[in-house]
Amino acid sequence: EQKEMVALDEDQTATLIEEVKGHALYIPVLLAVTTGVRRGEVLALRWCDVDLDRATLSITQTLEKTREGGLRFKQPKTKKSRRSISLPSMTVDSLRKHRAKQAELYLSLGVGWNEQGLVCTKLAGQTINPNSLTSGFANFVARLDIPKVRFHDLRHTHATQLLKEGVHPKVAQERLGHATIAVTLDLYSHVMPGMQEDAALRVDTALRAALGKHNKTDN
Repeated sequence: EQKEMVALDEDQTATLIEEVKGHALYIPVLLAVTTGVRRGEVLALRWCDVDLDRATLSITQTLEKTREGGLRFKQPKTKKSRRSISLPSMTVDSLRKHRAKQAELYLSLGVGWNEQGLVCTKLAGQTINPNSLTSGFANFVARLDIPKVRFHDLRHTHATQLLKEGVHPKVAQERLGHATIAVTLDLYSHVMPGMQEDAALRVDTALRAALGKHNKTDN
């Protein structure tokens, strides 16, 4: 996972979301960039794992390509990978619209469509091959005026933006499903220098204010 990690900033992320709207990649991209879920977790997500009223989703399975070239659903690799993630309201809104559209399509295509109840499928309801998502995303991003990120980098983007916004690394670890907080800190230590300066500044400001009060009372 430590291949040269690229993360989009907020403006680049906004450009990506705007451009991908209305495209088949929209929901997978939105989920990755607003929750940090892995590619296999996006493609294995079922509607029964999503609670739009509570704005949460549960990761209970993942999709992988087998050595023989087939696809299979399996348990997440660690206990921490099985997790519940809070959703931002923009993601909830988009999922509601997506579910309504999917239901219409379901009616027009008839019984037997999308038996697994997957959130992200091909048009006729079949499971999406993880490699197809990767290559489809790469082709899409190549046309945009943003860094050429991989689909997996959307996970890094989410993590980086969380940490830069001052979200506690423990919360980031839980959202990402890392086995330990050490993994999160190790992967994202490059985001930390700015946070170190910020920490020093906060301590300085607080102490100066306190010392200022003391000096006033001493005089």
